[in-house]
Amino acid sequence: MHRCLPALVAALWWGSLTTIGFLVVPLLFVYLPSPSVAGNMAARLFAAQTWVAVACCLVLLLISRPKNAVSQYLWAQAAMLFILGGLLLALLNQYGVAPRIVARQDLRLWHSVGSLLYLLQWGCALVVLWHTLRPDGAIPKSDG
Repeated sequence: MHRCLPALVAALWWGSLTTIGFLVVPLLFVYLPSPSVAGNMAARLFAAQTWVAVACCLVLLLISRPKNAVSQYLWAQAAMLFILGGLLLALLNQYGVAPRIVARQDLRLWHSVGSLLYLLQWGCALVVLWHTLRPDGAIPKSDG
């Protein structure tokens, strides 16, 4: 199970981003009675998604190396920048961009920035998932 855990966590992160951002939120704007109601619900879903991303990234960081080892697993070495980048993007979107969208400040600009940050986070999660699925990913790099 421990060998599969990084891939499961990365799949949860990427899958939740995919489901919320590319399926659920667009459907809200199609089926809810007004864009305002859909926007309010989308903001709540994106906030929840931020915490899923934070939890997944923290778990990935915690399991990135074998117990009592100095070196990280190969998947973690290859994915570390993307884990940290995805975590930063999630927090930046939630606390830097989302409040401006909710306040309706220059909505077109901030919605575009938020969408770009979300797409970049989605890409980071995909790269992390890809690296966790590598067959040699569980082998720590030698310390020498």
